[in-house]
Amino acid sequence: MALEICAKAAAGAPDILGDCPFTQRVLLTLEEKKVPFKAHYINTSDKPQWFLEANPEGKVPVMKFDDKWVPDSDVIVGILEEKYPEPPLATPPEFASVGSKIFSTFVQFLKSKDPNDGTEQALLQELKALDEHLKKHGGPFIAGEKITAVDLSLAPKLYHLEVALGHFKKWSVPESLPHVRNYMKTLFSRESFQKTKPSPEHVIAGWEPKVNA
Repeated sequence: MALEICAKAAAGAPDILGDCPFTQRVLLTLEEKKVPFKAHYINTSDKPQWFLEANPEGKVPVMKFDDKWVPDSDVIVGILEEKYPEPPLATPPEFASVGSKIFSTFVQFLKSKDPNDGTEQALLQELKALDEHLKKHGGPFIAGEKITAVDLSLAPKLYHLEVALGHFKKWSVPESLPHVRNYMKTLFSRESFQKTKPSPEHVIAGWEPKVNA
C-alpha cells in the first residue's frame, strides 16, 4: 500500500510539486528506497480544512504512518529508515552534520542587499569546508561511495542555491570548488532527483517574495 504524503504545491499550479526542499528530501528518500507513495499537493497560502485538522501546525511535509500524520522531515526520514531498512541510508554519525550550515548561509546571502556584509564570504566558507571534506574522503558522496541521508538532505538545498543565486544574483559555485561542483552534478543527475525536483521557475517564484521583501 502506498504511503501518503502532503507536499507543497507550486505557486499558481495546484497539481504540481512545489519548491519545498524539506519535502523533496522525503520524496528522495522514498524514491531511493523504492517505497510507493501518493502525494497530496497542498496550496500553502490556502490550506484545506482536512489538512489543518490532521496537522494543526499546517507545515509540510507531513506523512501518514499507521493512520497518524507525522510532521518534520527529520522525524519522517528516521521512521522511513526504521520501517524500510533496505537500502540503508543512515549516515555515519561523524558525517551527519557535514554541510549543515550551507542552507542558512545561502538564505542570508540571497536576501542580502549589501555586498559587503560578509554573507557571501560566510557561504563560501561553508562550501569550501564541504569541498575539502569531499576531497579528503574521496566521494562522490559525503560518507564515501554510497549515498546516505545527509546527501538527500543537502541535494534539494544545493539545488535551491544554484537556481536562486543564479537567478537573483547571477552567482554560481566558483570553479575553485571542483569537488562541490561535481557533487552537485552527481546528485542532480540521479534518477530519484530528476523525478522529485521542482522546476526552476517554481523555485524562483518561491524565493521572489523573500528576496524582494
